[in-house]
Amino acid sequence: MTTALPPALAAALGPAPTDLIVPMPPTFDSVEAERQYRKEQLAAGFRLFGKLGFSEGVAGHITVRDPERPEWLWVNPFGMSFSQIKASDLILVDHEGTLLYGNRPVNKAAYVIHSQVHAARPDAIAAAHAHSLHGKAFSSLGILLDPITQDACAFFEDHALYSDYRGVANEIEEGKRIADALGGAKAAILKNHGLLTVGESVAEAVWWFITMERSCQAQLLAMAAGTPELIDRETALITREQVGSHLAGWFQARPLWDQITASDPDLFH
Repeated sequence: MTTALPPALAAALGPAPTDLIVPMPPTFDSVEAERQYRKEQLAAGFRLFGKLGFSEGVAGHITVRDPERPEWLWVNPFGMSFSQIKASDLILVDHEGTLLYGNRPVNKAAYVIHSQVHAARPDAIAAAHAHSLHGKAFSSLGILLDPITQDACAFFEDHALYSDYRGVANEIEEGKRIADALGGAKAAILKNHGLLTVGESVAEAVWWFITMERSCQAQLLAMAAGTPELIDRETALITREQVGSHLAGWFQARPLWDQITASDPDLFH
């Protein structure tokens, strides 16, 4: 699908003909088609998490709302390898964790956290959480990301810190506290735990998680080497508008989508 380009995206392009084709988020003629697309995007997101080493035993989950019943969530089966998940493996649960579709169990922490995040954020179509190495290392510091790189500016004044870690998330109240901490931001650092990101699409939520993990890694490296110099607030805000919008998140995930669907075509099954 193509359409008129938003100014921020148009500004990123070099000189081009007027009939330039640029991918844009798709629209759908039926709920069934949109549901299948979301499930395929979700399976692709898990494959990417697997390839990038974001798995840690059975920890981690990505959710997407069902397009017909947005209070229902598609999620990965508990204990299944990210690297093997197919669209047909995904299970459907409600906000109480009741299994509505599928024959494998749900990770209780998945619906405890994600149900409350989705409930508090009607705009959040998808949410992603995993125990990635640099994200969990950074989370132990109890600080926010600094605007030390262009990529980190996507999160400038648009991410939160949840500092009330109380063990494995098994209670709905824990999910509510996390959702309260997240507020209207695109991401949260869960102290002593890991990262959480949300988006208006699976691709956006997955991209924010990937680039946030790398931004955590970059800041850890910079802090180990010395004292990083910060980008000034005005420039950081301008840069956030350029690289931190919903469309920017979706668009920056396109190369990863192309790679994973080429290398793992069975994810569509």
